[in-house]
Amino acid sequence: MGEGFELPEHHHGSEDDPLVLPVSLTLSIMAVLVAAVTLLGHRTHTEELLRQSQAADRWAQYQAKSVRLHETQGFSDVVNIVASLDKEKGAALREKYVKEVEHYQSDKQDISKEAKDLETERDLAGHKADRFDGGEAFLEIGLVICSITLLTKRKAFWFLGLTIGAVGIGLALTGFFLH
Repeated sequence: MGEGFELPEHHHGSEDDPLVLPVSLTLSIMAVLVAAVTLLGHRTHTEELLRQSQAADRWAQYQAKSVRLHETQGFSDVVNIVASLDKEKGAALREKYVKEVEHYQSDKQDISKEAKDLETERDLAGHKADRFDGGEAFLEIGLVICSITLLTKRKAFWFLGLTIGAVGIGLALTGFFLH
């Protein structure tokens, strides 16, 4: 090699340590699992935000229907006053506004149900995302503790890291079973 830095041709100690290969393999698998669980968490948080936005849109629509309902009820009151002057036209207008009031009240109920359903979906996505995030954290902690095995040559760190990583996998898996 060139200037100042040379790689050793032969590593001493790694072939003498039986932990290097299994711990390295464990670290690689745990790193892949961290990446997968992280991706699931990000996607689930995105779904949570989408449902929140959709629910907010429905509530805005609900508010608009409430305003229209209020206006229609006001017109209906005016029609009831005017209806006494011309009974035939008054009855027709009264029927028209009664139907509009019923329509807006029905729409409001439907929109309210949609918004509440979207909020329920949002909350579920949030709970799932929390499970994935918790699983990710435990997997990362397990990964770090397993890597300490390579420095200390103590199996206890490997087993502790595996245990914590298994807790992370279990926690992340529960995110799939929430309904």
